Amino acid sequence: MTETTTAPVDLRGRLPQPYIAVEGPIGVGKTTLAKRLAELFDYQLLLEDAHENPFLDKFYENRRQNALATQLFFLFQRVQKMDDLKQQDMFKPLRIADFLIDKDPIFAEVNLDPDEFELYRKVYGQMTVDAPTPDLVIYLQASVDRLLERIDRRGIASERTISRQYLEELNEVYSEFFLYYDAAPLLIVNANQLDLVSRQEDFAQLVDYALDIKAGRHYFNPTSID
Repeated sequence: MTETTTAPVDLRGRLPQPYIAVEGPIGVGKTTLAKRLAELFDYQLLLEDAHENPFLDKFYENRRQNALATQLFFLFQRVQKMDDLKQQDMFKPLRIADFLIDKDPIFAEVNLDPDEFELYRKVYGQMTVDAPTPDLVIYLQASVDRLLERIDRRGIASERTISRQYLEELNEVYSEFFLYYDAAPLLIVNANQLDLVSRQEDFAQLVDYALDIKAGRHYFNPTSID
């Protein structure tokens, strides 16, 4: 059985990047990590607010019928958040987001038919031209089995209708997207064995690794400690 530890986070005088985005498929723990980082660094927290999307529950019930409305709502919501950040740039805010707007089209690619996707691409192209670029992107990846386990554990009824096939598709497009992503420093994290809720040591090790990243592509692959 895994025990909770209380390993402190040693910043050693190092400053985190001013704008950090955390990404990954549903159930991987990106919002949990974003919240913990924001609390540790005393940063502004920028969350996706999926619960505000009135089409999301219907999307999980019937992807094909509700994909476009769901996708466009999320796009408008994310763009609004980015616009809010741009308005605050004169104050040089420090912030953590649990989404990267650049990855928005990968969901559209999975969920929309060709005609819908073409419409989406036109809207996306008009709305995201000036979106600010993060100073660090943390991409959490995990196996489908682990994602399903975590989705089941958090007990959101609508999410339990998410199929293995859908998660497999998401994992595939996420992997392809970040294979070529080079717009910002990137930390790719194997989150299969991470427990960011009850194992402080896992969180401390991840933060310690991330604080030294200023450029390039990096990989964090912690060993399992049970």
